[in-house]
Amino acid sequence: MAFPASEECIQIAETALGRRLPQELRERLRINNGGDVSTTEGDWILNPVRDASDRKRSARTANDMVKETQEARGWRSFPTGGIAVASNGAGDLLILQAGSENMFLWNHETGTTSPVSVDWS
Repeated sequence: MAFPASEECIQIAETALGRRLPQELRERLRINNGGDVSTTEGDWILNPVRDASDRKRSARTANDMVKETQEARGWRSFPTGGIAVASNGAGDLLILQAGSENMFLWNHETGTTSPVSVDWS
């Protein structure tokens, strides 16, 4: 079960990622820091922002957006400056690209990206 993220946790993640997250994503994290999101391409597991306020939250956010992004940036063909926002569990990611507020699907097999609309509710 996901839980709300504090503004402080979101800002810490943004500082580590080097950019402000889009408002819709920030609002979603404030309400539900993790869980599933949907697109026409399928369902995705949202990477939470790190919350070390207690043991339970720390454990639930161990796969945080900063950690997942750092890992993804080591992969061949991952877009420079990309941020790993969510995963489908099969290697593909929902990402933010540098200089864009829009979400993209990154295909891990082809290294290509395509725009995608996300239902944040």
